[in-house]
Amino acid sequence: MLNDEICKLRDKLNKSIENNEPYDVIYQLSIELDELIAEYYKNKEEVTN
Repeated sequence: MLNDEICKLRDKLNKSIENNEPYDVIYQLSIELDELIAEYYKNKEEVTN
């Protein structure tokens, strides 16, 4: 489910920040997370309408 994917990617992003991974890796994970969150809210809006 999308919720699970968001949680997994958020954890991966947090670990990459804790491990001081390169900025481009952190930035890419952040973009992917933002896209999943946007998709989540889009789907949620469609269900409520």
